[in-house]
Amino acid sequence: MATDVDKTTAGEHEDRATPSNRRARSRFKQLSSLFIIAAVPFIGFCIKYYQDIQLVKRHEEGLKALGADGLFFFSSLDTDHDLYLSPEEFKPIAEKLTGVAPPPEFEEEIPHDPNGETLTLHAKMQPLLLESMTKSRDGFLGVSHSSLSGLRSWKRPAIPSSTFYASQFKVFLPPSSKSALGDTWWIVPSELNIFTGYLPNNRYHPPTPRGKEVLIHSLLSMFHPRPFVKSRFAPQGVVACIRAASDFYYDIVFRIHAEFQLNDVPNFPFWFTPGQFAGNIILSKDASHIREFHLYVPNDKTLNVDMEWLYGASESSNMEVDIGYLPQMELKAAGPSTPSVIYDEQGNMIDSRGEGGEPIQFVFEEIVWSAELSREEASRRLEVTMYPFKKVPYLPFSEAFSRADAEKKLVHSILLWGALDDQSC
Repeated sequence: MATDVDKTTAGEHEDRATPSNRRARSRFKQLSSLFIIAAVPFIGFCIKYYQDIQLVKRHEEGLKALGADGLFFFSSLDTDHDLYLSPEEFKPIAEKLTGVAPPPEFEEEIPHDPNGETLTLHAKMQPLLLESMTKSRDGFLGVSHSSLSGLRSWKRPAIPSSTFYASQFKVFLPPSSKSALGDTWWIVPSELNIFTGYLPNNRYHPPTPRGKEVLIHSLLSMFHPRPFVKSRFAPQGVVACIRAASDFYYDIVFRIHAEFQLNDVPNFPFWFTPGQFAGNIILSKDASHIREFHLYVPNDKTLNVDMEWLYGASESSNMEVDIGYLPQMELKAAGPSTPSVIYDEQGNMIDSRGEGGEPIQFVFEEIVWSAELSREEASRRLEVTMYPFKKVPYLPFSEAFSRADAEKKLVHSILLWGALDDQSC
């Protein structure tokens, strides 16, 4: 019997079984991996499906509790569209009810030298000529007085005068790759294209500006407290161009496409969109000194403002559209920027007022441009950057045929209702 005893060790059994066991274990691991890989998207789909169901449920509950109009106003605050209001989203309502606005966090993002020069800007405005509106007057086409309340009450700038640090205007300086005469660049780039479409209409309060948007927002806020630096439709943003240069200074022209929201709850949104904001700034190459600043809505056309307002409680509600003429909207520097702190030759701080109490008068050197473009050419380059289709010249009939004859080219005729550029300009 002893000879029949299998004296093979456990290790030897394991060695003999290794090939088949290894294959089995390998197949099991492969199947497990495939199952896990297949399960991940399925689990993700289930989570997304559950979230969508909950969102639809919350939407129905919101509609039942608030009604269509109430849900519309709620949605205008719910910027992330999760049907919950965070403290940040509720902040506009809190400010309106309490009358106290906390200091904006983004002010810390504005770079400035507290001991540097300061610049005072004055805002001037003449309200829209209501008689220039082509169709939308009280009682006509169902236009109600409440729809135009924000427009009718906007008679003057929100902030007639304001002082800035010169260094804040550093945002207008060109990037290192755009230092040649006539170069254009985006200060606030457009985020819209054929894939992103346009921004929603049912909003009252602009998003918190960031980076270079901060100064643009501060400038436009001198006209109205609710400027949207980025307009709903393309083109949007801010583009600039070097018009002239000297050893120490730039003359930079710029163009802004922004808009204002004139109505507030409970009235439906009313969008006021100037054809464009144009302007120029003459500043030192280190932004320590500003010689001139001018920003304005061009008024050389018969119509220069587009207006749109909703008549319902959703993004798909009926919208009224009209155009009109704004005689004046401009910001202008009271004079060159001046030091906020003055030192004498020994380095001692002195009073900014002379012996008679009058402010010290500063004498500025004359700027001699070493190279420059005409204002018209610089503006054209901004226009082409905003509207790439303008790389092709658009000419009146008489000029088009003579040019075609001279260049031996065909004429492409386009018939339009309104303008392709500047919306209403």
